[in-house]
This record gives sequence, C-alpha cells and structure tokens, in this order.
Amino acid sequence: MDFGIWFLIGAALVFFMQVGFAMVESGFTRAKNAGNIIMKNLMDFSMGTMVFALLGFSIMMSDNYVMGIIGIPNWDIFLDYANLDWASFVFNVVFCATTATIVSGAMAERTKFSSYLIYSIILSMIIYPIEAGWVWNEQGWLYQIGFIDFAGSAAIHTVGGISALIGVKFLGPRIGKYVKDPKTGQIIAKAIPGHNLTIGALGVFILWFGWYGFNGAAATTLDGIGGLGSIFLTTTVAPAAASVTAMFYTWKKNGKPDVSMSLNGALAGLVAITAGCANLDAIGALIVGAIAGILVVVSVEYVDIKLKLDDPVGAFSVHGVNGIWGTLAVGLFSVDGGLFYGGGTDLLIIQLIGIGAICAWTIVTMTIVFAGIKSIHGLRVTVEEEEVGLDFSEHALASSYAGFVLGDVAACDTTSVTTKDIPVVDNSRPGEPITKITIVTKHSSFNKLKVALEEIGINGMTVTQVLGYGIQKGRPEYYRGTPIEATLLQKVKIEIVICKVPVEEAIATIKSTLYTGHIGDGKIFIDSLINVYRISTGEEGYDALQD
Repeated sequence: MDFGIWFLIGAALVFFMQVGFAMVESGFTRAKNAGNIIMKNLMDFSMGTMVFALLGFSIMMSDNYVMGIIGIPNWDIFLDYANLDWASFVFNVVFCATTATIVSGAMAERTKFSSYLIYSIILSMIIYPIEAGWVWNEQGWLYQIGFIDFAGSAAIHTVGGISALIGVKFLGPRIGKYVKDPKTGQIIAKAIPGHNLTIGALGVFILWFGWYGFNGAAATTLDGIGGLGSIFLTTTVAPAAASVTAMFYTWKKNGKPDVSMSLNGALAGLVAITAGCANLDAIGALIVGAIAGILVVVSVEYVDIKLKLDDPVGAFSVHGVNGIWGTLAVGLFSVDGGLFYGGGTDLLIIQLIGIGAICAWTIVTMTIVFAGIKSIHGLRVTVEEEEVGLDFSEHALASSYAGFVLGDVAACDTTSVTTKDIPVVDNSRPGEPITKITIVTKHSSFNKLKVALEEIGINGMTVTQVLGYGIQKGRPEYYRGTPIEATLLQKVKIEIVICKVPVEEAIATIKSTLYTGHIGDGKIFIDSLINVYRISTGEEGYDALQD
C-alpha cells in the first residue's frame, strides 16, 4: 500500500468532515439559522486556509523552532513553493479547520457572523498552530517529552471544546433558553429542540466515516498495533461502545432511550479514542468509549442545567470533556507504557502535563480573544435579529428551505413581558357580547404574546401558521445579486374568543406586547360572534368560554 497516497486520501476524508459538522449543527438547531451555520462552516475552512497559509503553517511546522515553543515564520509556501511539503500543508490545514468549526455549533443562533469570522481567523492563524506545534512538530516541547496525541484529542478537540465553552460564557444563552418558573420563581432551562434530527444523524454518520481518515491518515504501516488496521478497529469499537452506553444511560435515567444523546455519544467515543487510536487495543478502546458515552450525557446536563451555559449541540461535552478524557486514557490503557498494562505512572504524568498545558493555553488565549471581540466589535446580534433568525438578519435569506412552509414558534424571553399595569376586572355577566380577536404577527412574537394574554386571563387560543404580505409586499431582497420578487412571508395567526375579559383590555395588551415600531409587528382584527357552543357539555355563550 502506498501510504503517501493514503495520507492525502485521509486528509480528504477529514475535509469531508466539514459536511458532517454542518449537518450536525444545523440539524440540532432551528431552521431559521440553518443558512448561517452552513456559511460559518464554509468560511471557517476557507478563511482559515488563507491565514494558515499566511502564517499558521510556518508557526506550527517550521524547521526553525524556538525553544520547543514556536516556529519562526518562513513563508516558504509563497517564496519556495517547489520545495514545500505540500502534503503536510493540506493535512494540517484540514485539522486546523476542524478545531475552528467545533465552536460554531456551541455559539449558534445568536452570534454575529462577522465576530465568528474574527474568532476563526485568530484561532487558525495563531492559537491552534502554536499548541499543535508543541504536539506534532518534532522540535515541540511536548513531542520531546513523549506526549502522545496521535490524531488530536488534545490538540484539536480539547482546544475546540474549551474555546466553545468560553465563547458561550461571553455570549450568553439564546432568548428563552432560561426562564423563570412561575411556580417556584427559580430560573430553569427550557429545551429548544433542533429542527431536523434526520440531518443531525446524517452529520454524525458522515463524521464517523471521515474519522477513519482523521485517525488513520498518519499510519505508516498496515499491520500491528499502530498500524492502519488496528487504528480502524479502535476507531470503530470506541464510538460504538459510547453510543450504546449513552443510550442505556438515558434509557435508565429518563425512561426512554434518547436519540440525540446517543448520537452525541458516538461522537464522544470518536473524540476520546483519537489520542490513543494507535496505542490502544480493542479492550482499551471499548473501555474508553464506554466511559465517554456516560461522560457526555452527564456533562451536557451539568453544563445546561447547573452551569446554565447554552451549548445547543453539546460541543464542550463532546469535544472538550472527552478530549481531556481520551488524552488521559492513553496513560492508562496504552499497550506500551499504560498504567493498566504494567507501564507505571510515567506516561500518565506526561499526559497530565500535556493536557494541562494545552488547557491553560486555550483558556488564557481564548478568554482574551472573546473578551476583545465582545468589547471592541460585539459578539451578539440584537434581540430582533435573533428572534427573526440569523438566516434573514445576517444573510438576507428568507429561508434555507425555500418552497417549504416552515413555522418556528420561537421561544422568547418571557421575563421581559410586563402587563401588570393593566388591571384585570371581571365586570361581565352571562349574556354579554362574544368577541373574536384575530392577530397576525411574526412567529418569534408568539410566546411573548401567549404569556401576556395568559396574565390577563385568556387561556385558550387557536394558532395557525400562515403565509401572506401586506401592501409593502415585504422588504426587497437579493439572491446572487438579482432582486427577488415579493414572496409570501411566514406569519402566525392567533385567534381568541372572549366574553369575560374586556375587549379594550385585550387589545391594549396585544398592542403593548407586539409593538416594536417596525414593519411586521402585525395586525389585529375584531369580530362579533352570535354564539359559542361547547360540544362536550352542551354549554353555550358565556358558559361555553369558561374553564
């Protein structure tokens, strides 16, 4: 087998993992942000390639390496192209892109696109190349002490996972993710399900497929532990074990096996085996994967519920937590030098030093990066932009699913709704007029309106997803530079029938809740009804409308 050709084929498989990341991230988030996520996955690779060529590659793999810490830039890719190690550049740039794109899913649905580009450029040009050089440049200080990270549990996944957590901390949660429980007064986490689990699952399988190149590309032999065959085996056993333990753990805990967590479990197993894929046997891979499947579930829930950090795809738990676990597991289960294989603690201590240094580097540098971006440029889009969706607000894309009727009755920050200044007065009697109020407004305003109406005693409504436009025919937009003809806009129609609550009070509440001063706030239609019948009891009129 020509392992030089396999090296490049493996690099191509790693590039294909960008597709997997795009599918996982878009599937596990809402439809109104799918285009934005696709754009980020395209640009963190494309812009990352530019800056990695400009500076990152020579910092990471330069022959002139200073004190085992950083390479001296040489720009041979531009000045001495004929003698450049072309395969090494391609191989390393696809790994760099993987590190950058891990953050995309964690910060999804509320990050400025321009801010994400700034982060991606800095990480690809400076932060990743320096620490990756410690691990994989033969002059790097971690390489010199015998630190083992064969394919990147530490250098790639831990760095990406920790960067994601820091970014989420600076960014804050999505609107409506954490709300006040009206019964206890405590802040609780609300689930915001992704819009397409099928696409998310497809992404996981693509990532698993690409991981054979991710872990196996650097193999130089076919046989023996460390050979391509053994690497493929460990890369198969670990994620399989992790998905099984994640399934059974959630089954036991919640009463049903969790689909999305089982998918995350497979990714966690892949991350965990990446450092030691060439050093572990089948038993070691099985144990590492099984533990990873439990760790990812525990970590996702802890980060989401206890720490109240909103990571929509579980990026920190999959990549950060299990990157650390997989790196340390080499010191425990390595066939040559692992603690449980009679090697003592020497390798484990080296692994501890290495992962500790990489974590410290990432925490310090990424804290500076995100703090700087937030203070100078801003990290987060406005409330209105977030509610309408980043596809529209950042890219003028009405929908990533043109031609499909999509409705996202988005979760909103209900704590901001105030209607207490409107008194609730019961001055009605049976036989009073019955009024139907119809509201047409944006999907993103629904939850906010629902809470406001419930506060004045309106607990029943009919909600319909509709399409339409007013006299302005929507805002002019462009596709590939060409003006788009006016299209039907997605709206939500809420119908309520009242008799007990004064009409004026209901109208005032609706107007004060929906008003932003912008086109698209909506319209209110008032109709008088002759009668209402409740089929189940035979009641009519006023009585039929009471709880």
